[in-house]
Amino acid sequence: MASTRRRRFGRGVFVAGGAIGLVLSMASITLANVALTKVSTDPYTNPESYHQTEEEPDTYSFGSTIVASFQVGRFSNGGANDIGWATSTNNGATWTHGFLPGTTIYASPPGPWARISDTAVAYDPKDNVWMIEGLAIDASATGKAVIVNRSLDGGLTWQNPVTVSQGGGGSFYDKSWITCDTSASSSSYGNCYVEWDDAGTGQTFHMSRSTNGGTTWTASSVPSQSVLGGQPVVQPNGKVIVPIEGSGLDSYVSSNGGSSYTGPFDISSIQFHGVAGGLRDGAGLASAEIDGAGKVYVGWADCRFRSGCSANDIVFSTSTDGQTWTAVQRIPIVPTSSSADIFIPGFGVDHATSGASAHLGVTAYFYPNASCSTSTCKLGALFISSTDGGATWGAPAKLFPSWISLTGLPNTTLGYMVGDYISTSFGSNGKAYPVIAGATGSNCVTGNPTACHEFMVAPTNGLAVLGGSSRSTTGPVLFRGGSFSALGRTAY
Repeated sequence: MASTRRRRFGRGVFVAGGAIGLVLSMASITLANVALTKVSTDPYTNPESYHQTEEEPDTYSFGSTIVASFQVGRFSNGGANDIGWATSTNNGATWTHGFLPGTTIYASPPGPWARISDTAVAYDPKDNVWMIEGLAIDASATGKAVIVNRSLDGGLTWQNPVTVSQGGGGSFYDKSWITCDTSASSSSYGNCYVEWDDAGTGQTFHMSRSTNGGTTWTASSVPSQSVLGGQPVVQPNGKVIVPIEGSGLDSYVSSNGGSSYTGPFDISSIQFHGVAGGLRDGAGLASAEIDGAGKVYVGWADCRFRSGCSANDIVFSTSTDGQTWTAVQRIPIVPTSSSADIFIPGFGVDHATSGASAHLGVTAYFYPNASCSTSTCKLGALFISSTDGGATWGAPAKLFPSWISLTGLPNTTLGYMVGDYISTSFGSNGKAYPVIAGATGSNCVTGNPTACHEFMVAPTNGLAVLGGSSRSTTGPVLFRGGSFSALGRTAY
């Protein structure tokens, strides 16, 4: 097993709260009193990338173990120095932290790749293997491979990576993801699945599967379609469902253990309000999760319920078979008359719950006022939850103690960055544990390893799932433009 640096973080916390009552548009968001634990910071110092920066996290939980992965040391034109990880084996009480070995030239031990991006986490309980995938990037800042690091000790140490797929000269891999079949009753129990697209061939859809704990991978047969940003999930019966951006938001389905896929099946159009201030906003990419009985939830940022597409809400659709999807529902975070803009959602579902009593938690970033500039935009994060499968929701809570200044974030070719996606997972105690990027400061620049202050935080005591009486709605729809699509760009 390759060595990897790691550090344990205890309960060094700060408490979120703020005078948000001064912002009339956010009057429905409650004054939070959330203790947050810093679970990781960037140790690198090379002058080419932004330092003290960590962004774009994913999380996965199984039992009381929660594993997060994220980019560390962001480059402006794509990728990062390495992928960081943070693992809690006790429902967020303490965290162990480190950086993946064998990935890039900055890793310990070093790997062959110049940079890495687009990370996600999965767990295979059949083989007791945690996996973190990453998009490997070459010296020309081109995505060339999808790789997976494996952990055999509960996410506390990590092996050098195995290669899922490596592209040829014209390839440009992007937006990879991973999931595993965790249902012992499934005929494909323990199978793991990786998704990505190849922008070098028109953002063509790719899937690969492993049947041996991620040690080897086999390409799947998929429809020839252009896609971006899929997040596959697996039902208890073994069916793989891949919500993904295509012509709007679509899905693909495999009923044979990931050997082949059918689709696309239409989920919805995407109506997206481009976020102000030059922030990299996720461009409406979906966040997908599944409940204990196999109902799939797909959430994204969408402006259809705002007059003139003036700002985004978080909306969602559900399916029990991956082919037929419900009408789009708006999560009631703020009134439709609000000037608040809400985006980059991380949709979480407690897998111990299902159906009409499913516990949901959504973390997202927001501006209190959508009409702002780089110097005036105030970036915050919020959490909202439901105890009845999304029919009704409790009051949203603001998570950070102060607003984030956009110029305190690394500035990429697609804008100031916290990530194109985030994630929310549940512990065995029924509480939600998002791991997200927080930041302080206002002058993040390259060439100065102490200029930026962007880091990973998690709620110290978890976030309780609190139901409420604010109902999800399917109307009125106030904006009907052509469906937004992020196809045609790379987002690594």
